[in-house]
Amino acid sequence: MTKDVMVTIAGFHMAEEDEDTIEMVHIGEYYERNGTHYILYEERMEGMAEPVKNRIKIRGHRMELQKRGPVTADMVFEEHKSQSSTYAIPYGSFLMETHTKKVEIQEEEACFLATASYELNVNGVRCASCDIRVLVQPRKTFRLEGT
Repeated sequence: MTKDVMVTIAGFHMAEEDEDTIEMVHIGEYYERNGTHYILYEERMEGMAEPVKNRIKIRGHRMELQKRGPVTADMVFEEHKSQSSTYAIPYGSFLMETHTKKVEIQEEEACFLATASYELNVNGVRCASCDIRVLVQPRKTFRLEGT
């Protein structure tokens, strides 16, 4: 796959009777080194002057998400394991715990897909059952004709 990619991050959260789905598309970079997949992209957040720099690192049944900038976090999704991390935003920080059920990876010549299913606790309180999907495709597949 090429280095210049479109990264689609989709998340589904179910808390009690509420469901929420979000999907974001970013231009980014992808590379693979020694069996580990790296996805880099910047995220512009409303009300913040500088972007949040994101790095997703995937190997086997483990996905790591690192955020740097006005938002900082180090989240790890590893099958059948629990992880704790601090999620810091300009207005404060909170403790996030993930209890990962499953991480799956599908590699094809023209795309890369990683998914994780997990339970999310914030400051010790169970918040939601979550799914995250990371789809990486060559950027050229999204260009309009003539561009």
